[in-house]
Amino acid sequence: MRATRQFLRRLQLPEGDAHALPASEKRFPDGAHYRIEIPSVEGPRAMTSVLEAADHHRVPVHRISQGSGIMLLTEDEIQEMVRIGRQARVEVSLFVGPRAGWDTGAQVTASGGRVVSPRVRGADQLVYAIEDARRAVALGISSVLVADEGLLWVLGEMRREGVLPRELVIKVSVMMGAANPASIKLMERLGADTYNIPTDLTLAQIAAIRQATDIPLDIYVEAPDDLGGFIRHYEIPEIIRVASPVYIKFGLRNAPNVYPSGTHLEPQVLQLGVERVRRARLGLEMIRRYSPQFVASDVHTTRPGIPFAPAVPSPSGG
Repeated sequence: MRATRQFLRRLQLPEGDAHALPASEKRFPDGAHYRIEIPSVEGPRAMTSVLEAADHHRVPVHRISQGSGIMLLTEDEIQEMVRIGRQARVEVSLFVGPRAGWDTGAQVTASGGRVVSPRVRGADQLVYAIEDARRAVALGISSVLVADEGLLWVLGEMRREGVLPRELVIKVSVMMGAANPASIKLMERLGADTYNIPTDLTLAQIAAIRQATDIPLDIYVEAPDDLGGFIRHYEIPEIIRVASPVYIKFGLRNAPNVYPSGTHLEPQVLQLGVERVRRARLGLEMIRRYSPQFVASDVHTTRPGIPFAPAVPSPSGG
């Protein structure tokens, strides 16, 4: 294996998993080690509920993310999330809507085909996905969430050419599934600004990925049941130590999958969001108890992902 490991080293990739668990020397631009992300915040009412719970539990929420898709939010709802995000200085990341799991294909219903569910299916759906991202940006959203390599690349090229704002954050979903240093380095080259790694990677595997990439890693320390259901709260200090800069992400075990969400599920979505914030309070207590030297970003600072001032009142008719 020596020749293979040497070749990986020439590519500036680690030769193997980092079993020595070296501390990461990388940081967010403000010098912080970590930020807090609350996922599955499916609309403005859920966002308000999450931020109220954050005030109650004294949890600094740096980012909220949404999973049902931009296409299932009205213009008014997106604009309200933009307003809340700008006022509270919270990063708002919305999932690009069209994907194979909600399309007319049958492979995603087969036991071996579920892996294609988050992908963009066909050239027309690629167009729809790009339009979904452009709609959100026009309304002030400055971070979009993707789970398809081709869409990632195209959005990255559009940003490079100025078709999309150069400040746009492209966040890659856990559903992309890349789980090794080479794959995640490739995602960075395609345009990823922040990458949600699979939920079940070991500390040694995470440390090796950190050696290969500089972008922030988004890491579930509590994963939804359909992503493994792991609760890794006691590992949070070590995750921060080896993976900084990192978004510590609080999903929720023993909770239903609400995608795609809507007003018919809103009471449940609000309750789930509040509990995710309480779980984040538990995680912060772990950090303060075992590694108080780790620093979180100040939520009041300007950061990529905080919504823009809307470019236009509404993209309707465009």
